[in-house]
Amino acid sequence: MDFPRSAGILLHPTSLPGPDGIGDIGPEAHRFLDFLTESGLTIWQMLPLGPTGYGNSPYQCFSAFAGNPLLIHVAGGPSEFPAGPVEFPSVILHKQSLLRQATAVLALDDSYRAFVGEQDWWL
Repeated sequence: MDFPRSAGILLHPTSLPGPDGIGDIGPEAHRFLDFLTESGLTIWQMLPLGPTGYGNSPYQCFSAFAGNPLLIHVAGGPSEFPAGPVEFPSVILHKQSLLRQATAVLALDDSYRAFVGEQDWWL
């Protein structure tokens, strides 16, 4: 089997800039993909994307099935997180609040309740 030569970058989405104290899979991830394309790179390698456990390490995931909710982009009001290392306790509380607000309507949706019922073995 012949594989064409290719190149890429290893970058976890949390390392991207973001308004909520951590990078996510939102507009900045799309900009990063555009940058990769414009640079002639074809691979974006990521670390695991599951919900992190001890030490907030992507290698300490609580689930092999679930994604990390911190990676969900929620358009909201401006936040005041400093540039630099992620302040996980503050970021987690902030993102959880945004996600609760954004998903409050889902609890009333029949298709959402059906999904939760079908997937309760891992949720």
